[in-house]
Amino acid sequence: MCFLSLCGCVYMCTSIVHSGAACNVKDDNISERIYTIKEGDTLVLQCIVKGHPRPQVRWTKTAGSASEKFQETSIYNETLRIKGILRVQGGRYYCKADNGVGVAAIKSIRVDVQYLDTPVLTVHQTISDVRGNYYLEKTVFLRCTVNSNPPARFIWKRGNMLIEQSKDNGVDIYEPLYTQGETKVLKLKNLRPKDFADYICQVSVRNVCNIEDKSVTFRLTNATTPPMIRLSVNDTVVVDPGQDVLLTCEVTAGFPFPTVIWSRNPGPLPLSAQVRGATLILRAVTPADAGFYNCSAVNNVGNPARKNANLVVRSNNLTFQITPDSNKDSETIQMGRDLKLSCHVDAIPQDKVNYTWYKNGAPVFNSVSLILLRSDPEMAPGTSSLEIVDMKFRDLATYSCVANFPGSTVPELRVDVNISQNSVSPPVLSVPSGGQVVNVREGGIAELVCLIVDGKPRPPILWSRTEKDLLMPSGRPVEETADGRLRLKNVSRDMMGAYRCQTAPYNGLNIKRREAQVQLNVQYPPILDPVFQDVRSRYQMVTLRCTVLRSNPPRLTDIRWYRNGDFIRMPMPDLKETPEFKFKLEPNNNGSYECRVTNPAGTSTCTFNVTAQPYNAEFYFDTPNPVRILKGNNYSYNLQWTQRDPEAADRIIGYWINVRKVNLQSKHINLKGREPEKGVLLSHTISDLRIPLSYEVRLAPITTYSTGDYISRIIQYSEHHVCGFEDERICGFSQDRSDDFDWTRQNHQTQNPKRSSNTGPDTDRSGTKEGYYMYIEASQPRVQGDKARLLSPLFNVTSVRGPKGSGRVPYCVSFYNHMKGKHIGTLNVLLRVRSIASVDSVIWTKSGHQGPDWKKACFDISPSGPFQIIFEGIRGPNFEGDIAIDDVSITIGKCKQENTVASAGKTGKIDYF
Repeated sequence: MCFLSLCGCVYMCTSIVHSGAACNVKDDNISERIYTIKEGDTLVLQCIVKGHPRPQVRWTKTAGSASEKFQETSIYNETLRIKGILRVQGGRYYCKADNGVGVAAIKSIRVDVQYLDTPVLTVHQTISDVRGNYYLEKTVFLRCTVNSNPPARFIWKRGNMLIEQSKDNGVDIYEPLYTQGETKVLKLKNLRPKDFADYICQVSVRNVCNIEDKSVTFRLTNATTPPMIRLSVNDTVVVDPGQDVLLTCEVTAGFPFPTVIWSRNPGPLPLSAQVRGATLILRAVTPADAGFYNCSAVNNVGNPARKNANLVVRSNNLTFQITPDSNKDSETIQMGRDLKLSCHVDAIPQDKVNYTWYKNGAPVFNSVSLILLRSDPEMAPGTSSLEIVDMKFRDLATYSCVANFPGSTVPELRVDVNISQNSVSPPVLSVPSGGQVVNVREGGIAELVCLIVDGKPRPPILWSRTEKDLLMPSGRPVEETADGRLRLKNVSRDMMGAYRCQTAPYNGLNIKRREAQVQLNVQYPPILDPVFQDVRSRYQMVTLRCTVLRSNPPRLTDIRWYRNGDFIRMPMPDLKETPEFKFKLEPNNNGSYECRVTNPAGTSTCTFNVTAQPYNAEFYFDTPNPVRILKGNNYSYNLQWTQRDPEAADRIIGYWINVRKVNLQSKHINLKGREPEKGVLLSHTISDLRIPLSYEVRLAPITTYSTGDYISRIIQYSEHHVCGFEDERICGFSQDRSDDFDWTRQNHQTQNPKRSSNTGPDTDRSGTKEGYYMYIEASQPRVQGDKARLLSPLFNVTSVRGPKGSGRVPYCVSFYNHMKGKHIGTLNVLLRVRSIASVDSVIWTKSGHQGPDWKKACFDISPSGPFQIIFEGIRGPNFEGDIAIDDVSITIGKCKQENTVASAGKTGKIDYF
């Protein structure tokens, strides 16, 4: 896929090649490459990117995003590597290249991960589970299931003998509906003595990716039975914290002998859990270990046997409540009114807790004035209450609630409540003076305080965020503090906001909750934009602007500007306005400028690199045939480049070119008077280079006042300009997006072993099995008339003049072709001259069988402007019609007379207007 500007100067194209452990790479019927790889191998995809300026590359995948870690190398590299690829990582991968010129180039390849799991064979006597032996004259179903890609082929064997339904009336082989994975069922009808045997289910993916066949064996006997189990404990197990727990899953039936598996819901088994055979051991349990523990027994006969036990770990958190007469909306103890005392233990299960009430140390029994409730329906489940009816002076006393756990090692819990008119009063909640707003710098420690200044007894304080969707910094919705002090460490700005403090509804009066708010204000230095900016400018007025995006506190205390570290004396800027600095850029005031903005929390900086130097030039590396041989063992090199944003700084009047032999002396060439345009290629022919030496070339733009930074590259002499497609970049050739399918790069070692031997070459033009060539595959799904087009790089001839008396430059086009097969279609060579409207013209053509050998063709062209050569292969009437090309060259100058081959009806020289 290529994108070119109308001037033919800047372009971009991409293709995807592979260098990993591919099993096969082919094209499907939508002209997309399919990369087949074995699960566990290493996937390597390389995005071959051409273009100028150099494009940025990014990989993505369907059904995923860039944030997914589907590779071990960066998604911004040209090479994508996935080591140990998994089946879920298959899919369509996209390489996107963008250099800001035109539309981004995108190429895709579909990765097909091949795998074959070990099959699972289960035995059933009916659709549902069975409890009993497999005896004669009963029907048995052997179900074989496997996950694979591609779909697996199943083979059933009894012993070593293949089972064929057509030859055995006692069996059926079929594929059931609504099954997960691929499944084949072997039905044994009315068991016969010979049916008690070893059965083998063999699965195969026909050795794709060298994946070997897999199999599973099951021995069917008259003793074959499904599993049965029983647990050594009751359905619910209640234990004390710190106690060891042993759960045993006893297998009572099943042949073959079942395998026992333990699991837990919710969550995995505790880290301290030990599994020894059928026994699960839990050491020193805690409340976090509570849950359902599941035992499963599996022997692939019938359905698995399952049992579970609910493990309950006791708790010991005892709380109390004092509830004044709710019917009178009372918040204090008053004579002649009712009063309720409640006691609750966070214990599981609640029915294992015994509560006992005492008054001044003596047990309390039900009476007219004292009513005991084992489980108060108005309170949380498992809460015991003592109601004092029509309170009298005799009821003023110390009441005790004692909770004990029969059969448990947990000690009894006790709480004492003194009931008198002076010992019980509503709480008064207060935030200390100056504590309504707590200011803290980011990263510091904050303490939010909410105190009970009056009231008896004093309940705990519960803290939460006023915004109901926000959690506390600990991740919990509510935090309890005994003293009302909430301490926060390493405070961040996302903690900023209002916090609610409330009296707890327990360990005190059960009345309307008192509450207050504290505002946490996190202070941080100003957040500025830009943090860094490269400013290129002419020698004129320059404005630097440092925008304050956010700041807390918002009030700024200082704004200072610095140049190269030195303070710039200037009137104090308005602290309420966006910081700006205006000055005229002169040769002596280039450099680094800093704007330091301060608030009470700290200082932040905007940095500007201000210079009148132009941006660097960017070398163009894809110049077609840049080398030209001269007389006297010399050669010239056509150096091309573009200038990044040429109008950003002072006018560029030329370039300095420094050419030096590697490790030898250098020379300078001044290119003054050449003004660049954005996106337009600049060229300079470097002459008098000695064959076969290489040279380092350094290039820098020149303005009236300064010289930009140098860029460097190595140029090398090469005698050969022939493209043999040996490199995966295929010499800058690209596939046409508007055709029906693509040309394919191939050599003898990558040929499909099942291909037809009656068409296509065995080797490349040189006769080596390692050499590559390009060809069109005529097999399905291709149909007669389908076209594949291969485009050469763009040849820019606008700056070159032809021989005397001619305004056009001759080019020699040379290539080898292979057209063997009784169904060969047509090979066309077209010339595309780029102008306001591009024109494609056929300049060479051949059709039909041309023999088993490579044939050479070459001819002259004289294009009138920038051009491309197009190789168009057209599919013939059937599959024996593969066409191949190799060793393509497009060079300046006429072809040598002895090598010129004219196509039928055409001369060796062809002009196009």
